[in-house]
This record gives sequence, structure tokens and C-alpha cells, in this order.
Amino acid sequence: MAIAALELMGFFFGLFGMLGTLVATLLPYWATSAHVSPNIVTAVDTMKGLWMECVYQSTGAFQCETYNTLLGLSTDQQAARAMMVISSIFSVMACAVSTIGMQCTVCMDGSSTKTKVAGAGGFLFLLAGLLSLIPVSWKTHEVVQTFYMQNMPASLKFEIGDCLYVGLASSLLSMIGGGLLSASCCDDLDGSRGTRRHYPYPDRTNPRGQPLSMPYHPANLQFTTNPKHTNKNQTLNSHTSTSTHSTTPAQDARKSARQNTAAGYDVTGYV
Repeated sequence: MAIAALELMGFFFGLFGMLGTLVATLLPYWATSAHVSPNIVTAVDTMKGLWMECVYQSTGAFQCETYNTLLGLSTDQQAARAMMVISSIFSVMACAVSTIGMQCTVCMDGSSTKTKVAGAGGFLFLLAGLLSLIPVSWKTHEVVQTFYMQNMPASLKFEIGDCLYVGLASSLLSMIGGGLLSASCCDDLDGSRGTRRHYPYPDRTNPRGQPLSMPYHPANLQFTTNPKHTNKNQTLNSHTSTSTHSTTPAQDARKSARQNTAAGYDVTGYV
């Protein structure tokens, strides 16, 4: 049951990481204009993303324009696009594969490869989180390095956008979820049937598949006697034994006297 809880927790972490990766990929808030000039009044805010650049004016107008060319972009931005798209694809695939391999689902129930499928989903989450972490960290380093350049005009300096924070948190959630799902590969399998043990009950069958019979041990009854009764019985036995020994010589004398008188009567009678 602990493995099932870890898998469910890892799946939800990976799901939240996938949603965050999609949001960070599509929205243009990777870099926002920094207001470091002595002029407090700002008429225009500029936001840059992977696919478009947006401008927000003080009048309330919000306008976005996509990049018209692909080859005209910098190499860093092209690589960031590719990595974020591949990370999103891997996250979607990981959600589908993990749903099949988790213990709380009935897909592939009874198959020995169910744990391997869950582990494969966790590996895809790990790979997706790593792919999204690289461009997010790269872009963050670039924005910070550009901001602290001395010869850079204040109008061209940018700050870290919200999408970079979301992308960093999403990549970490994806990797944590993938690690929890990969722990399902350590789940023990039942060697006789190749299925998982869903309940923590002991095995009542022998290696041949026959139920084990429990040996019957009869209870040993022990009777306890009162010491007072035992003493009384011993005294009674001693009295009876002495009485029998005392009466035995008297009875023998009487028997011998009777036999003598009978013999004398017979002799005198015939004489």
C-alpha cells in the first residue's frame, strides 16, 4: 500500500509539473522590462517570451506580436523552444504511461510488466523535468547577466519574468514525481503468478499451491489439589494401614484355636 501511495503522489506531482511546463512554454512572461531609470512614470511595459513579444501601454492597451521568422532568432531561443516543446511532449506521454502502470488502475492487472511501465513513466517525468530545467536556468542566467552590464542602456534591461519562476517550479515537481514513480520498480512481485501482492496477508499455501494445515496441539489439563486435603488423605491412609497391621495377628490366633478345638472334638467323639 505504501508503494501505491508513492505512485499516486508522484503522478500528481508530475501532472502539476506538466501543467506548469505548458504554461511557461506558451506565455510570453520570460523577461519583463526593468524600470531602473530615474523617471518614475513608465508609459510602456515590454514582455518577451519564446513565441511572441508583448507590449502593455499605460492607457490599458495590450498588444502582442509573434516572431515572424524562425531562422532569424538567436540560437539560444531556438534551443529553448525545442527543449520546452520536447519536455511538454514527454510530460504528456509520462502521464499516459504512468496511468497504465500504477497499482490503483486496472490496466494490465496481473501482468509482471506493470511495475516496469510505471517505472518508464517516472523516467519520462524525470527526463521532461530535466529538459525544461535547462532552458529556464539558461534564460535566467542571461537576464541576470544582462541586467548587471554597465554599458547596457536602462531601456534595454529586463528582469526575471513570472514564467521563469513557474518553469523552475514545474521542472522540480516533474523530477520529484518521476523519482517517486520510479520507486515502484522496487516493488516485490509474487513469483508464483507474477502479480503484485495487493494485501499484506501471509501466504497460506506451500510451494505446490496446496493450503497449509495447521497442526493441532491438545491442551494439557492440570488439576491442582489443596494441600490441606492431601494432608488429610495421607493421615487417613496411615491410620488404616496401622489398624490392618494390628488386627492381623489376633485374627490368626483365633483361627488356630478354632482348628484345635475342632480336631479335639473329633478325636474324643470317636474314642
